[in-house]
Amino acid sequence: MDQRAPGLIITADDFGLHGSVNAAVEQGYREGVLSAASLMVAGPAAADAVARARANPGLRVGLHLVLADGRAMLPPRAIPDLVDSKGQFGSRMARDGVRIFFLPKVRRQLANEIRAQFEAFAATGLALDHANAHKHFHLHPTVLALMIQIGREFGLRAVRLPREAGLPPWLRPWLALLEHRLDAAGIAHNDYMIGLRQTGHFDEPRLLAALQHLPASGVGEIYLHPARQSGAVITASAASCRHADELAALISPRVRAAREQLRGKGFRFGGFADLAAPR
Repeated sequence: MDQRAPGLIITADDFGLHGSVNAAVEQGYREGVLSAASLMVAGPAAADAVARARANPGLRVGLHLVLADGRAMLPPRAIPDLVDSKGQFGSRMARDGVRIFFLPKVRRQLANEIRAQFEAFAATGLALDHANAHKHFHLHPTVLALMIQIGREFGLRAVRLPREAGLPPWLRPWLALLEHRLDAAGIAHNDYMIGLRQTGHFDEPRLLAALQHLPASGVGEIYLHPARQSGAVITASAASCRHADELAALISPRVRAAREQLRGKGFRFGGFADLAAPR
């Protein structure tokens, strides 16, 4: 664990996926404890998300790289081995990970899509606070290598490290490799993360409990999936998610009070650009 003064990044993922998500991100930042958001540049509501981000310049925005269970930036004819005829990535990440690793033509298409998403983010004019991958696909070594290589051309300086207490032991080698590669490349990252086990159900009691048991040092990231509506209306793969409860947690007076208590103990709050430093 890093021994720097403690810091906390509170992030909303899937910015740009749906208008209800975008409204929740703006409300969570203006009225609550949200400090950052990860943007799906090819999401159905990406243009609205960018407009809201521009209207809230203190909100730190990064790229939520979508390579699974979402819409691609490039047309299907440019990446036929990655998407279906409608330009949608599938959700069979283990199978796709093997194909990415072993098939050069698939890796070339992947590199082109990653570049297209970084280019689309750059075109927004927003400062690039960080990058991560939808469903943490950057744990895949090929995805991570391309994210770093291409992202640095666009000013990438920080990447999410999805290291959370209690994760299965088989994930540890992948996390160690990710951290090693980020450190070797001089890319900043958080020291720990909270949110994977609470995905879709990060309500007020769970968020308060997380804030009350933070490590006394290092930079952490708490990530959520807020929206004003819940379930399949946001996306079919999130039918059981309680997005509205996560928004309620972000703007809860009790949660805001807990944040101020942490601030009184020396905790810093902001985005990756404010808190995370390369090793």
